[in-house]
Amino acid sequence: MTEPAEVETTGRFLVLLQEDAVEEGLAELGAIAGFDPNSGDLDTETVQVFPELGVAVVSADPNLLAELNGAAERPGPVQIVEPERVVHAFAAPVEEEPEAEADESVLTWGLQAVGADVSTATGKGIKIAVLDTGWEQNHPDFAGRTITTKSFITGEDVQDGHGHGTHCIGTSAGPRKPATLPGYGVAFEAEIFAGKVLSNAGSGSDGGILAGIDWAVSNGCAIISMSLGADVPPGTPFSQIYETVAQRAMAKGTLIIAAAGNASSRPARVAPVGHPARCPSIIAVAAIDVNRAIASFSSGSVDKIGQIDVCAPGVDVYSSFKLPDRYRRLRGTSMATPHVAGVAVLIAERTGARGFELWARLVGTAQRLPLPSTDIGTGLVQAP
Repeated sequence: MTEPAEVETTGRFLVLLQEDAVEEGLAELGAIAGFDPNSGDLDTETVQVFPELGVAVVSADPNLLAELNGAAERPGPVQIVEPERVVHAFAAPVEEEPEAEADESVLTWGLQAVGADVSTATGKGIKIAVLDTGWEQNHPDFAGRTITTKSFITGEDVQDGHGHGTHCIGTSAGPRKPATLPGYGVAFEAEIFAGKVLSNAGSGSDGGILAGIDWAVSNGCAIISMSLGADVPPGTPFSQIYETVAQRAMAKGTLIIAAAGNASSRPARVAPVGHPARCPSIIAVAAIDVNRAIASFSSGSVDKIGQIDVCAPGVDVYSSFKLPDRYRRLRGTSMATPHVAGVAVLIAERTGARGFELWARLVGTAQRLPLPSTDIGTGLVQAP
C-alpha cells in the first residue's frame, strides 16, 4: 500500500476566532473578506459562521489569505487559519478477515463484545449525533422513533443514498428487537440526531463537518459519532482548529468520537491515525475482529501525534442499511466508532457524566486485551 498523498483541500479556509470575542472576530473577518456579519443574510458560498464553536469558513483568494494570516499573527480575535480539507466516509476495505463462528441468533457479536447484552442501560434521555451520509428515512426498524435530521450538503436532503450513515446510526442506537433478528443497536433508546455532512457519494468537507458539530452542540447532544475523515502521511500535525473545537465542545458537554482510519495493510504497514481523529481531544477508535485481533486495515499510533484511545468491533458488523437492502455487513473503523459512541451514551445515561468526565469513564473502563496500546489504546469499550 502506498503512502497517502498530501491531504486534499477545497480552496476555502477555516478561521478560528477567540472564544470570548466571536462578534469582534467576525467584524474583523468581514472587513478583510468584504462581507457584513450583521446582514443576517450571509452568502454561504462566501462565508459560513458557526457561533457555538467560534469558527468560520471563508472562500479566499491568495491576497485574502495573506491578510487572514496577518490577522492571525497579531493579537486579536482572529487566531488560526487553516486550509479546508476534503473528507470521506472511511469506506470498508475489501480484504477478507479471518472469522470465528459467533452466535448472532439474538444480538450481533459486536453488542456482545462490548457487553451491551448484559447491561441494563438503554440510552434513554441521551442525545447522540451521527454525522455521516444521512439517514434512510423509510427504514421499518425505526418506525416510531423520534429522529432529528438535518442536511449540510448543498442540493441533497438527509435521505441516505449511500448507506454508510444508516449503518452507523443502526450500530450506535438501532433496535435490540427488530422484526428480523439479530438486534444490532447499542443505545437502543437514545435520541438520534442524524446530520448529513457527507454526500451520497460519501465525501464532504471540513465546513460541513463543523456545521454538523455546531448543530449537535447547540442541540445538547452528549456524544457526536464521526465515522469519517482523511488519511494523512506520518508526522502530519493535527488540526489546531479541530482540536480547539473539540475542547470547546467538551466544555459544553459534548464528546466527539471519530474513526482512526482504514489505511493500514497489516502486518506489512501500519498507517497513522487520520484527520480529525488525530486531535488529542477527539477519541480515536481502532477496529478489532471477532477473534479480538486488530483488524488488518485499522490505523494506529505510529507517530507522536495521532494516538489510538480505544477499540471496538469493526469487522463483519451487521446493521441497518439503505433500502432496498435494509441490512448489510460492513468492516472498517467506521463500524467500530458507533459501537464506542453507543457505549458512551449508556455510560452518560447511567452516570450523568458529560464532557471530559465521560471520556475518562469510557477509556478507564475499557477491557484490556493482549494487544499493544499503540493498536487499541486502553482496550475494548464496555457498557456499564
